[in-house]
Amino acid sequence: MQDDTETRRHGDAENEISSGKKPHFTPSPRPRVSASIFKWLVQICRFGLAALFLFTAGAKLAILKKFSGNVAELLSSAHVNYERWQWPATFAVIAAEIIAAILLLIPRAVRLGAIWSAILLIGFSAFALYYVYVLHGEALECGCFGGIIASELGVKTALRNLALLIPALIVFFGYSRKPSSK
Repeated sequence: MQDDTETRRHGDAENEISSGKKPHFTPSPRPRVSASIFKWLVQICRFGLAALFLFTAGAKLAILKKFSGNVAELLSSAHVNYERWQWPATFAVIAAEIIAAILLLIPRAVRLGAIWSAILLIGFSAFALYYVYVLHGEALECGCFGGIIASELGVKTALRNLALLIPALIVFFGYSRKPSSK
């Protein structure tokens, strides 16, 4: 036979509804599993994007002369003075990727890092499509991964970069800093 406290505990909501009172539900002390999994997913996306940008920047630095040659070719096809802008554009791309990684790693700047990552990915995709469809450029190794992963500038590159927007959006909408306890 159950004692009164156990019956009351199991039947509280039912008893309160039948007596006309609003049922009082207390939240479970355990966090929801789906919320916990989503927090992990956000962290995996955050650190994964940071690692990706650090890796690509490092790979570009490893083949700096070849990458700057690719940048010069892209600038030339866009009718930009490549002799003047080859090195500034090369370092700007590498610096932009390093900044994205740093922002993703700093807790106060994670959402800004997600926005910066999305801007970079959209910009890289837009330029790849512009190069292929507007400038009718020839196939060119983009050097995105420093020659480790061969990738030609074009639709596949653009789609890959746009697919990487998914983790950036997950980080932007899912990341929340825990309030500091004082």
